[in-house]
Amino acid sequence: MTVVYEDNHIIVVNKTSSEIVQGDKTGDTPLSEMVKQYLKEKYHKPGNVFIGVTHRLDRPVSGLVVFAKTSKALPRLNEMFRNGEVKKTYWAIVKECPKETEGELVHYLVRNEKQNKSYAYDKEVKNSKKAVLHYKLIGHSQNYYLLEVDLKTGRHHQIRCQLAKMGCPIKGDLKYGSPRSNPDGSICLHARTVQFVHPVSKEEIRLTAPVPEGNLWNGFEMD
Repeated sequence: MTVVYEDNHIIVVNKTSSEIVQGDKTGDTPLSEMVKQYLKEKYHKPGNVFIGVTHRLDRPVSGLVVFAKTSKALPRLNEMFRNGEVKKTYWAIVKECPKETEGELVHYLVRNEKQNKSYAYDKEVKNSKKAVLHYKLIGHSQNYYLLEVDLKTGRHHQIRCQLAKMGCPIKGDLKYGSPRSNPDGSICLHARTVQFVHPVSKEEIRLTAPVPEGNLWNGFEMD
């Protein structure tokens, strides 16, 4: 993880594809604990350090994660994420070129807990949740296409599922139809920017995360 922004109330980090935001059955140290340790060491804090998780990124996804540093900021940030007041854009690398270079995808997603996977339907079905995103083709390389995705709703595996439904599974995402995995176990989905009004100072915050290092993200000509 790399710290991208920090003030008294919030801290935003750029997570790598191997890090988990919250603890799970793997027992690996979650990002929330890494951030606590970072703050503890930086400010020489005795005892427990407060960190509030406001949203999550799937483990194989890289990019910006926002944490609350105070109990004052946490409920406000939670509400902002819930109400769609935090604007998030993602970059995704796909093998297939979308039929339209720009468009809005609307699907109804059903989550299968056992498989840890979501399924997209064109019409509302039982237990489904409406999922909306806007995508735009912003670059290309010899073999791949770079999409910018503006997320309108926050559903389980939403971008992965909706792009796959469109016929453009994300590079490395075996779960949603990519033919092969990436060498590092990542998928080529990156939480690129986050924009919101600061929950305490009311200042406009806009942050951008550099793309992961390595060959996967190199060689794109921007359209």
